[in-house]
Order: sequence, then C-alpha cells, then structure tokens
Amino acid sequence: MHSSILRVVNLRKEFGGVLVIRNLSFEVERGEILAIIGPNGAGKTTAFNVISGVLPATGGEITFEGRTLNGLAPHVIASLGLVRTFQAGRLFGNMTVLENVMVGHHLRAGYGLLAAAFRLARAREEESQILKRARERLALVGLHSKLEENAWSLPFGQQRLLEIARALGTDPQLIMLDEPGAGLNRAEKEELDRIIRRIRQDGVTILLVEHDMVFVMGIADRVIVLDYGQKIAEGTPEEVQNDPVVIAAYLGQEVSLRPPW
Repeated sequence: MHSSILRVVNLRKEFGGVLVIRNLSFEVERGEILAIIGPNGAGKTTAFNVISGVLPATGGEITFEGRTLNGLAPHVIASLGLVRTFQAGRLFGNMTVLENVMVGHHLRAGYGLLAAAFRLARAREEESQILKRARERLALVGLHSKLEENAWSLPFGQQRLLEIARALGTDPQLIMLDEPGAGLNRAEKEELDRIIRRIRQDGVTILLVEHDMVFVMGIADRVIVLDYGQKIAEGTPEEVQNDPVVIAAYLGQEVSLRPPW
C-alpha cells in the first residue's frame, strides 16, 4: 500500500523566462519528517510557495491525499489539511496570542454565519471547542502562559512558535515549516526540536525548509538537496552528508550528524 501523503511530479516554476524550479519530483511519506536543504537561491521557498498555492506552477503536478492541488487557492489547500508557516512571520499583531490561534481553528468551523449571528447552541458549542483546542495548541508550543498578550509583544522566538500553533489550529495532516529555526538561539532550537517531534507524535507529517544543517541532521528522517532549482540528492541525513555532489555544491565541510544538545 502506498503511504505517500504528498507527491510532487516534474514541478517547474518560471519567473520572467528564468527557470527557478526545474522538474522537481519527490514524495513525502505519511508520518515522516522530510527536510529540503540547499544554498541560498536554490529554490526551496519557491517550491514551498508553489506547493501551498501562493504561486502558480509553470508545469508539473502536485497531489495531496490523491487530490490535485494545481490551481487551488491557499485557503482551499489549507482546508484540505496541508498548511504552512512563512519565513517572515505573518501574525495578526492587533490580536492576542489566543485569538491568533483561534483564527486557524475557525477555518475548520462547521457553523454558518446565521448560526454564529444568533449564537445558536451548535455555534456556542463549536466556539467552546475551538477555545479548548486553541489552548491545547498553545500548551504544545509552551505559550500557555501568554494567552492574553499581544502577538507582536512576544520575543521573536516565541512568535515563530505562535505561528506554528496557529497553523496547527487547522488540524492539518501535513505542516510545511519554512525556516522554523531562523533567528532562534540554541536553547530555542532545542525547544523547537522537541516541539516538532511532538507534532509528529500527534500524527502530523512534517515537511521543512531549513538552512541550519546541524538542526536538519538531528531531526530529519530524509533530506532532499536542491541546487539551482534541481534535486541533486535525496536520502537519509548520513547519505546526503556523504554525497560528494552535495559536498561540492553546498556543504564544503564536514557536518556533524548530531545536534549539540
């Protein structure tokens, strides 16, 4: 039985005649942590943007749970169970920490505007469940004591965790994390490592783009390496680290397989 949750086949993305993603194909297996790495400008974030519907593909096919995603809007893709975070956080700064996560949950809410307007019993019950789930997501990322604080008042590292909690609010099957460790100190990365593992334990598949090689080698089940928009290697962290093509294109030095914590 095929266990892949996401399939990308011959994906191409062109900007003004320049091919940024070149016939990229890979699969994400259900329940795994798959990392995409590569030098700056390799096309990692562009691939994320195309898969999540932020940018249209020039060619190729993307399927999630057997359904073609090409041409679907980002909010539709998110409602199907594939969500992503952004390299530059996109929190609602005029809302509290709790309200930011509740926004994610409302994407899944089943009641209509009429029910909400009249506070019908079903709407009240669902709102109560949304509040409960939002609190659970914040507890998962360690922000349970920050519920009523303004989102933008949080330190940068906690803002990154809040964005992950908000994405989890949609109850996704797969979460795409774009540079989740960017700007975090060592202690914050240790915590991020634990959080990502807990998310996987809850049954969520993880696809991440990350430039911190030590972090990637410590957490990923498999690694895909891009260079100039092409996949040049794929395998376990050990296999990728020892691949001479990867070393020539990207690493240039020995990288420890174990994180320093």
